[in-house]
Amino acid sequence: MSTTLAHRLAAYASHLSFNKLPKEVVHEAKRVVIDSFGTALGAYHEEPVAAARKLACEFSAGNGATVLGTKHKAPPDWAAFANCYHVRYFDYNDTYLSKEPAHPSDNICAVLAAGESIGATGQQLIEAIVLAYEVQCRFCDAVSIRARGWDHVTYGAFSTALGCAKIFGLDAEKLRHAVNIGGVASAALRQSRVGELSHWKGCAFANAARQGVYAAMLARAGITGPAPIFEGEKGFEKLVAGQPMLVPFPFAGKPAPQPNADDFMIRQSCIKYYPAEYHAQSAVYIALELKKSLGITDGGEVSSVLIESHDAAVDIIGSEPEKWRPDSRETADHSLPYMVAAALADGELTDRQFEPARFKDEKLLALVAKVKVQRHKELSDMYPGAVGNIVHITLKDGRTSTMRLDHAPGHAKNRLTDDQLLLKYHTLTDPIVGKDRASQLADWVWKLDGQTDLSAVFGLIEL
Repeated sequence: MSTTLAHRLAAYASHLSFNKLPKEVVHEAKRVVIDSFGTALGAYHEEPVAAARKLACEFSAGNGATVLGTKHKAPPDWAAFANCYHVRYFDYNDTYLSKEPAHPSDNICAVLAAGESIGATGQQLIEAIVLAYEVQCRFCDAVSIRARGWDHVTYGAFSTALGCAKIFGLDAEKLRHAVNIGGVASAALRQSRVGELSHWKGCAFANAARQGVYAAMLARAGITGPAPIFEGEKGFEKLVAGQPMLVPFPFAGKPAPQPNADDFMIRQSCIKYYPAEYHAQSAVYIALELKKSLGITDGGEVSSVLIESHDAAVDIIGSEPEKWRPDSRETADHSLPYMVAAALADGELTDRQFEPARFKDEKLLALVAKVKVQRHKELSDMYPGAVGNIVHITLKDGRTSTMRLDHAPGHAKNRLTDDQLLLKYHTLTDPIVGKDRASQLADWVWKLDGQTDLSAVFGLIEL
């Protein structure tokens, strides 16, 4: 079966070359790396992240990868786990929305760990990042697996395996086996993201990344994986996807012309402006705007709030009872009513709003209780091309106001400028490493395509 999806993935990975990437794609790769370092360092002192870092440092490797913030080199798969957890914990890294959602910058620390372990260059890292985005996002375009009970990080084992195998310089046959090994043990339960959320929500992809790095390492060593992993009798399509994986361009059919910059999936991902689940981004923006225009102080003036949203937002962050009384950060940052209420009360949505003292505050919870979420057909029909919300606020004095926003700042159709991106980055990073070192780190990444030693970046952020 020479035309299986795994064969086509391997063929595409083999031919992807830095020299053929449009300059806009290279620049976007640098932007998401900067954004990822920002979210990673911002979460550095969080308890579960520190626990993962400590765990990874229990293992050492001669040809290893650096655990973020330390001098310690762990096996690449363990470094990937710890570092990916840093990036993901605040739920502040980028987002891709399609039939299945994704946070494709989750791949970055995996391919960085693989690359550092073999002395790869910055250009090789950019290649691998772009490839990982292509795989994960196009899988998300092909099939939604969450309705069948599987978590979106399931696709991450494929994307990280292929990205790491690419940076290892494996040939097409070993690239295919990396995909096969990564996929055979990749399925993750969707329970990670429903009901009472836990620390696992933030490290679910980190675990998929660890598996992906390990799969690439095994393939590099000559170990083969079961095939056909997608189309087989007991393969991914039958047991997980429930349908054929009809992955679109560039993996289907005959070789196509070199795509334009916006044909690359890395240019379709959305950088978050607020540390909130992506479907809430426009609602939070609206809440902050209406707070100013209505002169709301602490939210006590509010009589009711109605949020009209699309089906995905209602299903994921606006329907379960836990969302109206969150008892963990993981639930609070996946609660549409809580985040809108917090923005109305505090005039901001930052890490402070996700501290236990804030999300358990009874006065704030009284405002949360006034928030109603309902479905809006037009917004649902527009999704995922638009990720809109409509917010209606009624005050106790009888005044009302309504605002709609389809593309929040940072959406692929409303991109953050480099300056806006750096403002977010410095807000997260400066308190951890200081403004000067944060600037040095960003400057290093802006020159990523000229870097020859990936280990050097970790010296800039040693804590």
